[in-house]
Amino acid sequence: MDEGDDADLGLPEGLEERGKVVRWAPQEEVLGHVAVACFVTHCGWNSTLEAIGAGKPVVAFPQWGDQVTDAKFLEEVFRVGVRMGRGDTWTKLVRREEVERCLREVTVGPRAEEMKENAARWKREAEAAVKAGGSSERNVREFVEEVKKRSVRRKTETATL
Repeated sequence: MDEGDDADLGLPEGLEERGKVVRWAPQEEVLGHVAVACFVTHCGWNSTLEAIGAGKPVVAFPQWGDQVTDAKFLEEVFRVGVRMGRGDTWTKLVRREEVERCLREVTVGPRAEEMKENAARWKREAEAAVKAGGSSERNVREFVEEVKKRSVRRKTETATL
């Protein structure tokens, strides 16, 4: 960022010595770094897939639409995270205590190890799915075959009319 940008963003003085703020970063690479303990995310579909692909526990903060469903799956089905700030996000700010509680829960809390293990397991499942011969390839092949069958069937039905 340019020197003058810090003031525009209202960042505390000295922040650059403690961390780095950028306008854009390669999210998959960042999530893959060993220093990243968890991912605080709005749970958009791409971010959800990237969290699973990186094997990182999640602090979910959905806002609307499919984000709420994605957050529910991450927390209750995949069991890789916790939900932050439940309720009406339009009128409610999340207090720093809630953010801290969620971060602690996924990193050092009683269920943290379980979430980390689940995240690692889902990462392995995702990697297996996209390998040659994996479920992604099989499902695409089956889909294409089904489309071909229906196309042939439709041509046959049209020809007999």
